[in-house]
Amino acid sequence: MSGRDDPAARAAASQAVGPGEPVFRLRDVGYVYSGRQTALDAVNLDIWPGERVALLGANGSGKSTLLKLLDGIVAPSRGTMRALGCDVAAVAAGQEAFTFHRQVGLVFQDPDIQLFSATVLDDVAFGPLQLGLPEDEVRQRCDEALAAMEIAHLADRAPFELSGGEKKRAAIASVLSLRPEVVLLDEPTASLDPRTKWVLVDLIQGLAAAGRTLVVATHELDIVPLIADRAVVLSEQGRVVADGDPAAILADTDLLIRANLIHEHLHRHGPMKHSHPHDTADDGHYHAAEPLDEAPPAKTVEGGGPDATLVAQVERG
Repeated sequence: MSGRDDPAARAAASQAVGPGEPVFRLRDVGYVYSGRQTALDAVNLDIWPGERVALLGANGSGKSTLLKLLDGIVAPSRGTMRALGCDVAAVAAGQEAFTFHRQVGLVFQDPDIQLFSATVLDDVAFGPLQLGLPEDEVRQRCDEALAAMEIAHLADRAPFELSGGEKKRAAIASVLSLRPEVVLLDEPTASLDPRTKWVLVDLIQGLAAAGRTLVVATHELDIVPLIADRAVVLSEQGRVVADGDPAAILADTDLLIRANLIHEHLHRHGPMKHSHPHDTADDGHYHAAEPLDEAPPAKTVEGGGPDATLVAQVERG
């Protein structure tokens, strides 16, 4: 039984998010670490039920911080934010946190943060056991989560015995066993070999197909068309600089360069030198996606900063 078929989850979601209301609503949200390091600045964002959203940005752009805000781990330093009908500041302070975290699950970039038990099954069962569910219900949820990540054969393995990709899948399963309405994923394909990466992308697609709201932070542009129907770009100053159709955003080379998602590499061929963009995720070649027919243009957000005029140039020697 999926999270969408869980009567308790449906009832909680229907009470929290009324008709026509977003799951998350951020208004002028900022977050400052230690009172001096700005991670996010003036973020305005609505995320709607069932959306698949890719948060794009270079390292240090505030993607992970934004996911922690969406998960109610921390509260905004300024601005207002509501999630599933709750004030996130209250959730971060412990009010309604138990109910909230049944509906929103965060998978950290480092799976070792979430895998701390003797076996994978113990980790996946941890959340449901904390809910005080009966043993047969816990087992059903574990079986469901392990099957969704295709790791039932790893149930009795110790987490330290797993490969990097297996750990990622086990960490996701430990969140899925709570049957959340919203799944937040922080760089889920980072540091994976190509085969494992695309297996995980297929599994992430399955999460969205089940009807969950999905928010994935990544700087790996090649996975975006497969996992998202909306892309939000963060600048290195922690501001939203674009929000729209993934195809349009991936086709905007200037935007991707400004956000440090691709870089220009200067090449010399005899007397001629030219530059073209490379994907910063793995220093491989990046080719902007062809816009889909009638794809809506990406919305570039004002206030991108004074460096918003960088344009690729071709020079002749």
